[in-house]
Amino acid sequence: MSLIFKKPGILTTVQDLGRAGAQRFAINPNGVMDGAAARLVNAILGNADSTAVLEMHFPSPVIEFDADAMIAIGGADLGARIDGADVRNFSTTFVKEGSVLEFAKRTSGNRAYLSVKGGFQIDKWLGSASTNLVAGVGGFTGRRLMAGDRLDCRDEVNSSRHISIGPSIIPRYSRFPTVRIVAGSEFEFLTATGERTFLSEGFTLTNNCDRMGYRISGKPVDLLHEVQLVSSAVTFGTIQLVPDGQMIILMADHQTSGGYPRIGNVISVDLPILAQCGPGDGVSFEMVSIEESEQLALEFEKELNFLRVGCRLQNQK
Repeated sequence: MSLIFKKPGILTTVQDLGRAGAQRFAINPNGVMDGAAARLVNAILGNADSTAVLEMHFPSPVIEFDADAMIAIGGADLGARIDGADVRNFSTTFVKEGSVLEFAKRTSGNRAYLSVKGGFQIDKWLGSASTNLVAGVGGFTGRRLMAGDRLDCRDEVNSSRHISIGPSIIPRYSRFPTVRIVAGSEFEFLTATGERTFLSEGFTLTNNCDRMGYRISGKPVDLLHEVQLVSSAVTFGTIQLVPDGQMIILMADHQTSGGYPRIGNVISVDLPILAQCGPGDGVSFEMVSIEESEQLALEFEKELNFLRVGCRLQNQK
């Protein structure tokens, strides 16, 4: 079974949960921006967490199915339709041979995820199917999907019932979220005024936002004094303070090290919320402890495990 791309969409790539363990070789991890959405759509299809998905933006691709398939779409609401009929987000959908999937209108969010039961037939590079567009490796021959491409899938259709996810486990997407952070290694370099600005003001995502990082603008955040730092490790969600007092939040395609002060890091459960924001959206920050961030992550994992068990029981009926 294959997906046939009639139209490519603005930036459609194959991604999974990222290329872990290679940052020491200066290889960025890539992977999905919204890990929660990708994991949830895989869970209701019975796929493994690491199963590759399509990450799509708007304008989105037009895709024809050359055989029956079971799919799930999650993340942003881009108005998915199959043969003109609306498709519900975070729900399994049976697609008949010859049907066409298209996306009519972006209602909320910026990135949607398409998973197919059984997954795509994609060769992995350094243990991951994620696309690295700069290096031209991973994913679909290291590039975005184009018109005329055929993405092969594993044929596993008959073992899934219709399943929808309730709202409790779905991230609470917003155009103006307050995301929780833990203090970064250089947080103590901020002045008292800088701390108040960082934790009480709202900031706006600029047009310089992509999979590598979000540049945000607002009231400048002040340092106690100018600092010269040796480049140090950074990760998905690291908040860097640049010399003009503005900030950059590193995202999925982030570099492996940086020399700007790291004043905070977005906690893992709020990265999906941030991932669905785009230029012109707003963001503010709330400090939490490492212990609280770990507890929130454990709670999500517990809910996800309950969902997996429920899906398995449903499919055994």
